[in-house]
Amino acid sequence: MKLTKQGHSCVRLEKDGRRLVIDPGAFSEEDAAGGADAILVTHEHIDHFDEGRLRAALDANPEAGLWTLASVAGQLSAAYPGRVHTVGEGDAFQAAGFDVEVHGQLHAVIHPDIPRITNVGYVVDGAVFHPGDALTVPGRPVETLLLPVHAPWNKFSEIVDYVREVGPRRAYTIHDGLLCDTGHMVYNRQLGPAGPGIGGAEHVRLAPGESVPV
Repeated sequence: MKLTKQGHSCVRLEKDGRRLVIDPGAFSEEDAAGGADAILVTHEHIDHFDEGRLRAALDANPEAGLWTLASVAGQLSAAYPGRVHTVGEGDAFQAAGFDVEVHGQLHAVIHPDIPRITNVGYVVDGAVFHPGDALTVPGRPVETLLLPVHAPWNKFSEIVDYVREVGPRRAYTIHDGLLCDTGHMVYNRQLGPAGPGIGGAEHVRLAPGESVPV
C-alpha cells in the first residue's frame, strides 16, 4: 500500500488503483476525501468528521461507501441507502478491496466533566492501525501505527508508553494540527533517538501530501 498523510488526523491509503481515506475532518484539506472509494471515520468530532466533505465525496463517486460508528452513520445513512455501514469493536469487513478490522469503543478522557463519546480504530490489511482519538492497543501485531501525538486528551508520557505497548516497526505522526513548527520540532526530537525511547520503533512525521510505502 501507499500511505499519504493529509492534514491533522487524515490519511489516504492506496493499492491496486483503489483509495481508502480515514478521518477527512475539518482540520484536513477540503478535498481530502476526494476520489475515495471507501471512507472510514473513527468518531463524530469535527476534526475527524466533516459532514459536508463526506457528502461531497459520496456524491462524486456513487460507488463509494462509508464505514463508521452509529453516531456518524445516523447522520448520513438516510441520504445514502446501502452505502453507509455501521461498525463496532470486533467487526471485520472489506472496503474497496482493503481488509479492515475494528478495535476500540470509547474516546479518550478529555476531562472527567466532559461525557465520553464512542470512538473506534481501524487496522487496515493487517498492517496499519489508526486509533482515532484513543490510545487503543489493537491486541495484534501491526507494523505501522498512526500515532496521535497532540490533543487535549493526551500527554507526552502516555504517547511514549503507547508506542512501546503496541510495538510497531514504525510510528507516523497524526493528530498534529494544533502544533506550530516549534511544537513539531519538540515532538520529533522527543520521539527520536534523543528522547526516552519508543521500544525500537522508528518515528517519522510526514508533511501533508507526503507519501510512503507501508
